[in-house]
Amino acid sequence: MVNLTIDGMKVTVPSGTTILDAARTVSIKIPTLCYLREVNEIAACRICVVEVEGLERLVPACTTKVAEGMVVHTNTDRVKRTRRVNLRLILSQHDSNCPLCIRNGNCTLQDLARDNNLIYNPYPKNIPNKPWSISNYIIRDESKCVKCMRCIQICDKVQGMHIWDVVGTGSRTTVGVSLNRKLKDADCALCGQCVTHCPVGALRGRDDTQQVYRALKDPEITTVVQVAPAVRSAWAENLGLSKDQATTGRMVAALRRLGFDYIFDTNFTADLTIMEEGSEFLERFTHKDQYAWPMFTSCCPGWVRFVKSQYPQFVDNLSTAKSPQQMFGAVTKSYFAEKIGVDPHKIFVVSIMPCTAKKSECAQPNQNDACGDPDVDIVLTTRELERMLRGENVDPTTLPESEFDSPLGTGTGAAVIFGATGGVMDAALRSAYYLVTGSNPDPDTFTAVRGMDGWKEASFTIPGAGEVKVAVVSGLGNTRRLMEAINKGLVEYDFVEVMACPGGCAGGGGQPIHDGCEMAEERGNILWTLDKNAKLRFSHENPDVQALYAEYLEKPLGHKSHHLLHTDHHGWEMPLNPKLK
Repeated sequence: MVNLTIDGMKVTVPSGTTILDAARTVSIKIPTLCYLREVNEIAACRICVVEVEGLERLVPACTTKVAEGMVVHTNTDRVKRTRRVNLRLILSQHDSNCPLCIRNGNCTLQDLARDNNLIYNPYPKNIPNKPWSISNYIIRDESKCVKCMRCIQICDKVQGMHIWDVVGTGSRTTVGVSLNRKLKDADCALCGQCVTHCPVGALRGRDDTQQVYRALKDPEITTVVQVAPAVRSAWAENLGLSKDQATTGRMVAALRRLGFDYIFDTNFTADLTIMEEGSEFLERFTHKDQYAWPMFTSCCPGWVRFVKSQYPQFVDNLSTAKSPQQMFGAVTKSYFAEKIGVDPHKIFVVSIMPCTAKKSECAQPNQNDACGDPDVDIVLTTRELERMLRGENVDPTTLPESEFDSPLGTGTGAAVIFGATGGVMDAALRSAYYLVTGSNPDPDTFTAVRGMDGWKEASFTIPGAGEVKVAVVSGLGNTRRLMEAINKGLVEYDFVEVMACPGGCAGGGGQPIHDGCEMAEERGNILWTLDKNAKLRFSHENPDVQALYAEYLEKPLGHKSHHLLHTDHHGWEMPLNPKLK
């Protein structure tokens, strides 16, 4: 243990602790901009500088380790002057048109400028600006980049994709796509983690709200919206609602106020996915010699993009089941269109997702099995939903709760946990057990697949089928480790769940941003609680899913199910990892 003094307070911390962390133990706030714990600790911005007695120069608190007897001052006149100079230099190369920025009101640089009382800047503006296609699913605005390098580090250290890199030299140094590529030509998984970890508005997801507004105003169009499981755990975080107010029913009421004709729950097709994917797994498991192993889940488009570009030899191991999002669109433009007597070409399906990769998924050329049009027309992220509610002056706190519409609005506890890492596996095992034995297990039998560990594995015995070896992984860095182990024969599994974002969809790239704070575990716990309190906790018990099969699809893996609910993963191409070319 090391003893030191910070701003007159005696502090004792373990050896190796940084001044920044030591100060936080006694609630002394040292401002930061580029810092991201265990990911980006490079002291690039010099906003966290402090004064240490006996040292001539100011030192960055985020990388300077404590020493016995050290005396630190975090807020002297010299420190404050230096911070203001550094901030002004950063702002001199930053587009400060804050009212038109996607991060207005939720920007670390904006907060720092306010907290340091910066009301003028004596340095001349020199704002870089390189055109970037606004049709990209992820958009980079160089005029807002503060060169903190967080996007590079999160992509390298956590996701292991190495999409971003430092380009240029000297004063021209900035961030760009690695290997001199364009983003559309790179093997990017579109997970969006670079977006949620950018402290300013230099990275953002493509905004598709205007297309939704146009559809809502068109009297010839029937608008249908679906809401993903993970959205309900985060939709109101930046809207000022308490946790008690931020209910699913109030979210549905807010969507009604926006003007959607039908409001449905992606939980419905999460249950449908379990029926198809669970049946597919049992078909493969009971005919092992006919298939490649293990079988991988296919509901995460970031993961599908990853495996197609990094490990294309495993594409046939993917379940052919579409994601719940795409199943919903296919069912809406076939079964539901017939049910309400509307031309499916006149139905506009909107998905609200915690994910940026979903925007790409709905645009794939083979995701149009219902009527020839795209099964899902537009994907909005949770952040875009928030912006629409603000733009339309919808105050959810004043709205009475509302229910999802029928028949695509019913979901079980097994469906809602799709948004948390381990949830798909847990739900699939519950129904697989039933499909083999004809009886339900305890719904909490499979708790070994839950939790925030990046790579979990377990074995379960299903009477009549045998031992099933499973693994659950989240985050693409962890996924790469797992794939390498499988590729080298170091591990063997029967069924593997993969989610591209750490913690699963709850921590998705389209979720609300809280700089420096990881929310996946907290949001995931909300979903597990919803499951525990649900009246129905097994996908096969969803009455509307049962009715769908009875009235329309006939059976899982049947002819119509295969046409509408399954896909050919070879039906579109991904740029390959440069190492594989």
